Amino acid sequence: MLASKFGSFTKMDQGIPLTNEQLFRVAPSIFAEEKHGSRSERYTYIPTIEVVDGLRSEGFLPFSVCQSKTRIEGKAEFTKHMIRLRQQDQILAHEANEIILINSHDGTSSYQMLAGMFRFVCQNGMVTGDKVEDIRVQHRGNIVDNVINAAYTIVDQFQIANESMAAMKQTQLSLPEQEAFAKASLELKYGDPEKQPITTKQILLPRRFDDGKGDLWTKFNVVQENLMRGGQRGRASSGKRITTRPVQSIDKNVQLNRALWILADEMVKLKA
Repeated sequence: MLASKFGSFTKMDQGIPLTNEQLFRVAPSIFAEEKHGSRSERYTYIPTIEVVDGLRSEGFLPFSVCQSKTRIEGKAEFTKHMIRLRQQDQILAHEANEIILINSHDGTSSYQMLAGMFRFVCQNGMVTGDKVEDIRVQHRGNIVDNVINAAYTIVDQFQIANESMAAMKQTQLSLPEQEAFAKASLELKYGDPEKQPITTKQILLPRRFDDGKGDLWTKFNVVQENLMRGGQRGRASSGKRITTRPVQSIDKNVQLNRALWILADEMVKLKA
């Protein structure tokens, strides 16, 4: 089990399904007893835990959870949270399809459902680019049933994501191609090359022996892990020595993960 506290969110991942006690410990906003006072009468309030319990009854189990922090007084109990769920038959797979559920009760998010992929060897949680439909469920009507229906809509499209992954595994990259992929990935996170604190060689450096292979799927995972988790020594644009930080917000997590998958997909097309 891995539980972490970062500057702007708290997070827990583990290899077996999370209990409600663990969910509450990390993301109490999942259990909020009412909506934030800024929401209108048209806002249908159902705590996220009721949605999670509904998904559990359909065989979707939570394995990862995180919650944003806020400095706004009175919003701590209602902030954005993200839960990653897998179907029971995916628990022991090398790569598991996931449903990503994002919500808040302060008006910053509707129920958002995305497709994800989890790679067990490096504990990477990814978002499958624009291959699978991104579904939003508004805070009105029969929310639990609507979210469950959205979950099955995403499950029906998992094959698309799996085919994308298979194509990446079959795509071999030369060293210059690996450098090009890493360069584009650095720009996704840091923008201006002059402000990038680390090099392409650093984010291509695997953290385990088995990730030394040259296929696109492996390189994608190495780059994603290094950019998302941080911890690499580099230099700021001022010349000061720094250690790169992990991605510390739910929105940036989804945005960067999605962009990296799209970049890898485009690499497959170029190689084809």
